[in-house]
Amino acid sequence: MRRRAQRVWFLFAPGTGVLDIAGPWEVLGHANDVLGRVAYELEMVGPRAPAVRTRYGLVVSGVRPLPRAGSQLPDVAIFAGGSPRTPLPDGEARLVAWLRRHHRRLPTIISICTGAFVLGEAGLLDGRRATTHWLHLADLRTRFPAAHVVDEGIFVRDGGVWTSGGLTAGIDLTLALVENDHGHGVAMAVAKRLVLFLRRSGNQAQFSAALQRQEKEPPKLRDIAAFVLEHVDEPLPVKRIAAGIGMSPRTLSRWCRAHFDESPAELVRRLRIDEARRLLEETSLPLKDLTARTGFGDASTMWRAFTQRLGVTPAAYRQRFASASAR
Repeated sequence: MRRRAQRVWFLFAPGTGVLDIAGPWEVLGHANDVLGRVAYELEMVGPRAPAVRTRYGLVVSGVRPLPRAGSQLPDVAIFAGGSPRTPLPDGEARLVAWLRRHHRRLPTIISICTGAFVLGEAGLLDGRRATTHWLHLADLRTRFPAAHVVDEGIFVRDGGVWTSGGLTAGIDLTLALVENDHGHGVAMAVAKRLVLFLRRSGNQAQFSAALQRQEKEPPKLRDIAAFVLEHVDEPLPVKRIAAGIGMSPRTLSRWCRAHFDESPAELVRRLRIDEARRLLEETSLPLKDLTARTGFGDASTMWRAFTQRLGVTPAAYRQRFASASAR
C-alpha cells in the first residue's frame, strides 16, 4: 500500500469532454476521503490557462500552465481526452511536445478516451497494447501501426501506461488505479460512494455480450444483482435479498424461476462465481482471502462451485486467465 501522497496532473486542451476530467478526478478525491488523508494531490495543467472551455461549453478554471523545464513532475500524468484529427490542434500539439520531453520521468501515464492520440503522437504506444473510444479505434490503428490497438477491454494497462475507452471507462480505469495503490477495500468503498456497485473490470469489452444482455434485462434483475454484489461477502438468505429490493421472499423466488429457471440461491451463487472470476483474473489475492470476499465461506465450497459450473478449479482458472500483474 502506498503511503506517500502522489502528485497527479490532469493535462488537457480546449475542447476536452468535461467527464474525461471530472470522472477520474472524483474517484481520486473520494479515495482521499475514504483514506482520511491526501493520497492524491490533484492539479489541472494545460497549454491554456487559467481557464479552459470544454467540448460543450462548460469552462473549467484553476488550470496551471504547462511548466517549464526543470520543474517538479507528477507521479501520475492523466491526459484527459484529445483530438483524433490530424494535424493535431495547437493545444494537443503542445501536450505532445511536453510529453515527448518528459515521459521517461513520469512513473504512470494515463489516457482517458481520445487522450490515446496524444500518447500515440508522443510515441508512447509503439509496441504497447492500447485502446480508446470505440468510435476511434480504427483511426488509432491507422495512425499508429506500431501500437497493438485492442477493443476487448474498457481499459488496458501495459507497464506504466494505461489507456481507456470512452468517457465512463476512465472512471473504471481510475478505480483500478486506486485498487492497485491502496487495495480492493478502498476501491470498493469509493465505488459505493459513487453508486458504482457494478464495477466493471478492464477485461469487459466496450460492447461485450454482457453489456448487450443488460440492455434486455428486466430492471428488477439489475436491482437484485446490485444488492448481491454490494453485500457479496455476507450471508444472503432469500429473506434478506427480498427485503433489500422490496419484494416478498415468495415473489422473489417465483420471479427468479420465471425469468432464469433458477432459485435465488442459485442466482447468488452465479454472481459470487462471477465476482470470484474477476478477482482471480485481476488480483493476486490468496484463495483464502478471495473466498472470504466473495462469500463462499470456505475454499472447498468455492472449489465445488467452480468445478460444477466452469469445469475448472479456481487455481486452474487463475493460471489460465489471470493478467500478468495478477500472477
